[in-house]
Amino acid sequence: MSIRTPLRPLARILQARSTGENPDAIERENLRLRRETMRDATRLRAEGRLLVLGLCFVSAFAVVGMRMGQVAASNPEEPRAVTTGTAILAQRADILDRNGRILATNRTTHSLYAQPHEMVDPVHAAKELAKIFPDMDEARLIKDFTGTRKFVWIQKQLAPEQQQAVHDIGEPGLLFGPRESRLYPNGKLAAHILGGTKFGREGVMSAEIVGQSGIERYSDDYLRDPANGDKPLQLSIDLSVQSTMREVLFGGMHLLGAKGAAAILMDVHTGELISMVSLPDFDPNSRPTFAGQNAGDNPRFSRAVQGVYELGSTFKIFAAAQGMELGLFKPDSMVAATPPFRWGKHKIGEFEGHNYGPYVSLTDMIVKSSNVATAHVAQQIGVDRQKSFLKSLGFFDPTPVELIEAKGAKPLLPPHWSELSTITIGFGHGLSASPLHLATAYSSLLNGGTRVTPTLLKHEGPIKLGPRIVSPEVSAASRQMLRAVVGEGTASFGDVRGYQVAGKTGTADKPREDGKGYYKDKTITTFASVFPANEPKYVLVVTLDEAVETTGPKPRRTAGWTAVPVAAEVIRRVAPILGIRPDIETLALGQ
Repeated sequence: MSIRTPLRPLARILQARSTGENPDAIERENLRLRRETMRDATRLRAEGRLLVLGLCFVSAFAVVGMRMGQVAASNPEEPRAVTTGTAILAQRADILDRNGRILATNRTTHSLYAQPHEMVDPVHAAKELAKIFPDMDEARLIKDFTGTRKFVWIQKQLAPEQQQAVHDIGEPGLLFGPRESRLYPNGKLAAHILGGTKFGREGVMSAEIVGQSGIERYSDDYLRDPANGDKPLQLSIDLSVQSTMREVLFGGMHLLGAKGAAAILMDVHTGELISMVSLPDFDPNSRPTFAGQNAGDNPRFSRAVQGVYELGSTFKIFAAAQGMELGLFKPDSMVAATPPFRWGKHKIGEFEGHNYGPYVSLTDMIVKSSNVATAHVAQQIGVDRQKSFLKSLGFFDPTPVELIEAKGAKPLLPPHWSELSTITIGFGHGLSASPLHLATAYSSLLNGGTRVTPTLLKHEGPIKLGPRIVSPEVSAASRQMLRAVVGEGTASFGDVRGYQVAGKTGTADKPREDGKGYYKDKTITTFASVFPANEPKYVLVVTLDEAVETTGPKPRRTAGWTAVPVAAEVIRRVAPILGIRPDIETLALGQ
């Protein structure tokens, strides 16, 4: 603390009086010096304050400049709502084909919602949104935006061009929320296999993806498990084969005027489904609804898995194989074939009134597709043994394939399995099953005689043989018979040079919707085949609904004119993709 100097110090006053000076001059001088000292102190204090203030301004401008630089270098983002609660895990595992190509994956998209209390012009926003989304009700939007609601969902998923159009409206009350959605990059290809997804728990910032149908739903737990995020689900499907088979089936379906079609390609040893197509189909990216249609005509209905049909003469090989397995017949055994076959008041004749003579061999029964001879064979097999054999082939239960829809596709069996049922089922009438059931049964019969289980998952490791259905000798004899059908029987259009195709046709009249008999001009035509017949690798089943070949003088609705040519074209195009080298036949099968 400084001590102020007195204005009239006593010593100086006394000295001035002794010398005759004016004491007042001493006071004025001291007052002047005091004021100069105070002025200098005030100036120094002001200069210090100015220096501190200047440093503060420099620091503030530096901070503002740095923040402006960060903002300029960052990407613009919409304001985000702050939410609380349990986090929603949105990541879902990919689905791949057998070669690692993507069938289903995830993509980042946005949802659209509104906060009406923050809107500047809600009526204008509603009108513009109705233009962007034609399916929206403009009046309903105006009511929602001008009412008391504080939150309105508008779209759960936006396409990029839709998001840009909404952004261009410039309405601050329209907000976007990021979320993941499922993407199927191949569109309609494998639609019935993959199925589709929907949103489960959701918020404005994320949404949970859950399986809705197909393998997406069947394997939902695996696909949603965070531990499997980097372990995709790999299917047995070959994308190239799937694309080729769909293209051929689509062309054949439209060329023959069919209302629907299905095709299945199965590995006879592992049961792996290499391709499975059902037409018409749909795009799983949008999963449109088809209200008002019959279930069987709905594009989301899988004819290959869910459709159960009487598959006609394709069943005859089962009667022949069981007859040989039981020791009742050999391939050259003669079977009565004089029409009609009589059972009580019922008469069974041949297609278009054919008469193949009093007897045919078991092989010719298959080649000529004799109903009468098959009826005699089935009658000798009997009810119980036929039921047991068909059950071992899987015709009593839904197929265990990894599709949620398969559980509801149980074969339609006769309520009372009489001897007459056994006779008609022998040639494919009275029991309805899906094309997948038929492909599984043909694989089990023709692969050497062991049961296979259909699967959509890629097989890894050694092949594990299933229960034996028939002996290897009966399996080989069955293949020889089916090879003869293609060489000289009803499936001659199915002969693809170099690939030794064997198979059986089946034509069945469609039952009327009212249950009163069958249509005379509507059929389900099927060709079930195996190739190569000498070393079986694949079974192919092609089924067409109401197909008609019209190049001749009269319409032809049998499988030999419809399903067989389509199947032959499929084999011709997919066999090279599957790596099967053509083998020009010079010797009869088995020699």
